[in-house]
Amino acid sequence: MEKDTIFVTDDDPGIRELVAEYLTSQGYAVETAEDAVSLDRLLAARLPDLLVLDWMMPGEDGLSVARRLRAQPGFPPIIMLSAKGEDIDRIIGLEVGADDYLPKPFNPRELLARIRAVMRRPGGAAAPTAAETAKQFRFGPFSVNLDSRTLNRNSDEIALTTGEYELLEIFVTHANRALSRDWLMDQLRGFERDPFDRSIDVRVNRLRKKIENDPSNPAYIRTQRGQGYLFVPQGKG
Repeated sequence: MEKDTIFVTDDDPGIRELVAEYLTSQGYAVETAEDAVSLDRLLAARLPDLLVLDWMMPGEDGLSVARRLRAQPGFPPIIMLSAKGEDIDRIIGLEVGADDYLPKPFNPRELLARIRAVMRRPGGAAAPTAAETAKQFRFGPFSVNLDSRTLNRNSDEIALTTGEYELLEIFVTHANRALSRDWLMDQLRGFERDPFDRSIDVRVNRLRKKIENDPSNPAYIRTQRGQGYLFVPQGKG
C-alpha cells in the first residue's frame, strides 16, 4: 500500500528534522523544503497528500505561498505553522486557504492528530438521509460531486480548499436544516475549539465568496440568528 506523502516546509532545520522523523515513524512518506523556492521544486515533480507550511519564511512567506497554491484547483490540504499565536493570526491563516493552523511551539503528536483529522473525510453524527445516498447535488448553477469531491458552476470547476469542501458537503447533505456552530465544529474535526472560536464563520465567509452572487446578502448559506446556518439549495425566489 502506497504511503501518504507529506511535504514539510520550514526555514528551521531543527523543526524540519523533528517533524520529518516523527511523521516518517508514523508511516508517512515525508519530503522537506526550507523555503518557497525549494517547495516549488518539489511541487514541480509531484503533489503531496498534505502540505505543512510555515508562515514566517525568508523570501516568499507562507501566507503568500498558501494563497498562490490555493489558486490551483484540487490542491491538497494545507496546515499552517506559525510562531504567531493570536486569534487574528489564526483567522488570517484560514482566510488565505489553510485547512488548519498550529501555533509554535507544538507537540509533534498534536500535529499528527491534526494531519489525520484534516485528511479524514467528514463524517456526521446524524443518521444519513435519503439525499445523502446520492453522489451528486445541484443548487442553482452549481453541482457538487461527492465521488470526485468537486464543485462546478455549469461546466467550470471552482477551486475549494479541503475545509471549504467539507463544509459545503455538510451543507448540501443537510439542506434546509438549521445547523448550529457547535454542531458544525463537531463535524469538522481538526480545529482546536474555544468559546470564541470563529473558524466556522471564516469558512462560511470564504465559501460564500465562491458561490454567492452577493456574499453580503446570501441566497444559499443563510445566517440563522441564535441558531447558526441554514443551507437553502433553491436560493431566494
